[in-house]
Amino acid sequence: MQALVVNATLAVWAIWGAPPSLPPNVKLTTVRLEVPVSEDSAGSLIAADVTGDSKMELLVTAPGYLGVYSSTGGLVWSTRVEIRVGGASEANGLPGHHGPGVQAGDLNGDGRAEAVFLTQDSTIHVLDGTTGRELWTARPPVPQGAERWEHIVIANLRGEGDRDLLLQATNRSGYRMGRYVAAYRTADLQVSKMEPLWQRDDFLACAHNGARVADLDGDGRDEVISGSILSPAGKELFRFPVSGHLDSVFVGDLRPDLPGLEVVTLEEGGRMPAFNRVFAYGAGKLLFETHHNHSEPQNAAIGRFDPTREGLQIWCRSRHDKHQKPFVFNAHGELIFAYEMDDVAPEGWTDSGVEVIHTIDWTGEEKQLAAAKERHTNGDICVFDPMTGRFLLCIDEIASRLYVADVLGDWREEIIVWNDRELHIYMNTAANPRPNRPRLWKQQHYRRLKTTWNYYSP
Repeated sequence: MQALVVNATLAVWAIWGAPPSLPPNVKLTTVRLEVPVSEDSAGSLIAADVTGDSKMELLVTAPGYLGVYSSTGGLVWSTRVEIRVGGASEANGLPGHHGPGVQAGDLNGDGRAEAVFLTQDSTIHVLDGTTGRELWTARPPVPQGAERWEHIVIANLRGEGDRDLLLQATNRSGYRMGRYVAAYRTADLQVSKMEPLWQRDDFLACAHNGARVADLDGDGRDEVISGSILSPAGKELFRFPVSGHLDSVFVGDLRPDLPGLEVVTLEEGGRMPAFNRVFAYGAGKLLFETHHNHSEPQNAAIGRFDPTREGLQIWCRSRHDKHQKPFVFNAHGELIFAYEMDDVAPEGWTDSGVEVIHTIDWTGEEKQLAAAKERHTNGDICVFDPMTGRFLLCIDEIASRLYVADVLGDWREEIIVWNDRELHIYMNTAANPRPNRPRLWKQQHYRRLKTTWNYYSP
């Protein structure tokens, strides 16, 4: 199948209007922003319903800025504030390349959402989601050896809903890793009680990512996830046996035959004979560690890319700066496919391959696909089949950030591009073959992962 190339112009089109060059089954909504995208990879966006209207808003961050926008166009509110966003985490600290640095949730149980973020001075700010009015602030003590708190995550650690906050910091000097983590009750912080629920200074973090949270075992409480898996009470349940460092971490139902959810991580480097591995953890144990010719996996997408096979598949991009050679593992860590990106990419696509790779429910079929942008450039975006590499859709863009989420309501996911001072939201308007499926936001781990993503772990 030939890739479908479309030209997305930069004009501001009416809601649901599309330039004539867009194909019949793709519609474009443009949201005009107050600020341009940061050129140094600081800041990004998340989707959340912060106004309580059952519609998803887009929370956009850039150095010195947080804005909330309607997903159908229009500014809801914005504030100029020194929000903690940054570039390379190993040099500058978290949240890393494209890390949004903001969370949204009902922190006090009143049925209204709040936006929460850190500023550069380690202060937690909690804002009313509807108006942007600041409700309260707190400044927990920074661990000895860290420069500041850098990453914040809303969590449910006590089984009482989104009433807890996880903070993470990297070491002040050297190659930065997020070894410091601490958990707090939001109710305590609101009244200036700074005693944590628990804290650790030995957390095995991914080299480029903040911690993620999800309820892995289905007990109604979140585990803390990276190279270490921590219980809701902060006890280390598992530590991946890495000899190098971890680049990325993902959560999903890799093995439906096992209880709960599984964690997949990617290793860079290490020592002979085991290095550049893909690990999977689930049901309290290491399920496998595997590699393909010791090629570094570097970036991945986890999804149901071949519905005829059991469980999910793990697509790995490979490290090659040019002429990428992706490979695919099944749910048991067995290699099932490998190919060269040059053989499948459409004419004109960069030979550096793809980056910021999101699994996407684009068609509504059981088979999932992947969305990505051109690597090492503010360039085009695509939807491709991870099993074969076949490009199914290409859109002419100048994409600096790429985000995928269900923002427009038919449970399928949209492609959201940050292009200079605009967000471009691309929707598939072809008939949905499974229109009655619940929205993806009903899945707790989907909500969690869509707010703690960055370049390495979409």
